[in-house]
Amino acid sequence: MEEKTKILLCEDDENLGMLLREYLQAKDFEADLMTDGEAGYKAFMKTKYDLCVFDVMMPKKDGFTLAQDVKKINSDIPIIFLTAKTLKTDILEGLRIGADDYMTKPFSMEELLLRIEAILRRVKGKKTKEPSSVSVKLGEFTYDMQKHTLTREGESVKLTTKENDLLTMLCNHRGEILERNHALKAIWVDDNYFNARCMDVYITKLRKRLQADPSVGILNIHGKGYKLVLPEDGDSEN
Repeated sequence: MEEKTKILLCEDDENLGMLLREYLQAKDFEADLMTDGEAGYKAFMKTKYDLCVFDVMMPKKDGFTLAQDVKKINSDIPIIFLTAKTLKTDILEGLRIGADDYMTKPFSMEELLLRIEAILRRVKGKKTKEPSSVSVKLGEFTYDMQKHTLTREGESVKLTTKENDLLTMLCNHRGEILERNHALKAIWVDDNYFNARCMDVYITKLRKRLQADPSVGILNIHGKGYKLVLPEDGDSEN
């Protein structure tokens, strides 16, 4: 019998939290409800979850801080933020932490379910899909697509799932332009505003990862997308 998907739900509005938990349980998920950030962190330490849904404004530990803490334990855990805020600065803060989605209250439970299912499909697909190659040379770096590592001079850094997805796509389009909309739909499923800004943040993160070798870079191709630049390929923008 297949195990149910486990969701950690942290929401300090107990009425909303219980409604969401009951709805997710009715949809065959296993959902644990915590009403503050510290309780959420303790639950995450004890149980292996497949996805987290965090309210941003919570007592003891806010959603952003909680997300940063759980990412230190599992950098690949998908996170959806719930918030009453609509400020772009808050959305960007969530993106920097590594949010997979962001829902502004009030929202429909059906929409939340669709977003959860879309994220889980993507995560499951990435786990079962074999990359086109195991490792490649990127200038002074060795990039292992399966291990999600970028190594230079004997030192390795572990990429997050989305960093790895993006860099894999850039490598698979080596010498070509990776079209922006294609990457958005392949990695984030939808090309809406949130996901577009999210991809911009992850492109910036990858550039910082690669900046130790100035001969390697990611070019913006205006109106089209991105291009991975390597020393042996030249730096033409076509």
